[in-house]
Amino acid sequence: MIEIAFAMGSKAEEAQGASQQWVGLLPLLLLGLIFYFLLIRPQQKRQKQHRIFLESLKKGDEVVTAGGLCGKISGITDNYVTLEISDKVRVKVLKSTIIDRMKGE
Repeated sequence: MIEIAFAMGSKAEEAQGASQQWVGLLPLLLLGLIFYFLLIRPQQKRQKQHRIFLESLKKGDEVVTAGGLCGKISGITDNYVTLEISDKVRVKVLKSTIIDRMKGE
């Protein structure tokens, strides 16, 4: 009779232990959701906007690079852009380093 009581008690303890495991994982899941919505998702949106911006560039646009060069696009390929930074002074830069269009002054 005592063996049956111990057997019944262990199943109840196992069920309680399984529920405690889920409760232990809950903070990790919550932390994962916070990281996704505050860090990962906004970064993906910025990357998508920058990719669309780079695809919309055309010859004659005045742009600024991440290094601070300002110039007019005189040539464009898949990976590189040729900027005219002064009369007859052209520089070849990576397309991905272009961060913004220059606003009219």
